Amino acid sequence: MKKEYVVGVTGASGICYARRLLEVLCQNAQVHLIISDVAREISRHERIDLTGFDAIYHDADAISADIASGSHPHNGMVIIPCSAKTLSAIATGYADNLITRTADVCLKERRKCILVTREMPLSRIHLQNMLTAHDAGATIMPASPGFYHHPQKIDDLVDMVVARVLDHLGVAHTLSERWSGYDA
Repeated sequence: MKKEYVVGVTGASGICYARRLLEVLCQNAQVHLIISDVAREISRHERIDLTGFDAIYHDADAISADIASGSHPHNGMVIIPCSAKTLSAIATGYADNLITRTADVCLKERRKCILVTREMPLSRIHLQNMLTAHDAGATIMPASPGFYHHPQKIDDLVDMVVARVLDHLGVAHTLSERWSGYDA
């Protein structure tokens, strides 16, 4: 049986992370994809196409979609990138669209809910919202790639972040080298 994931894309720069995650997940899993209106604008600005994936596309306003219910089982949700606005909504339980409602359901059902934040610098409010979401069960993963694998291009940095997301979902991959210690 295929694993099933929900991917939410919100209005923060870094749509490339979402694209790469979708490229990997859509190969062997059923993916429900929700793209906010602001994310659509940013994807046009960043010249990254999020259409054409073998995914089930949901309108962000379709609050009654099956994935918005705890009775619809799936293997986890990733919001990538996760805007500060979306983080705030999740931290406070303000489920006003399909992305935040599905995240709210993930938390109450104790399913994986990964928030790939993309803001900097962080205010005390952002940090508190991250801590609140974490305490509710979310995994907070700032899009902060490492450099120990000696990246040669931007795609290497994107793959490093997406690899960590896949690790937390339990999805096997070969996107990025794993840390093996310092060269002697």
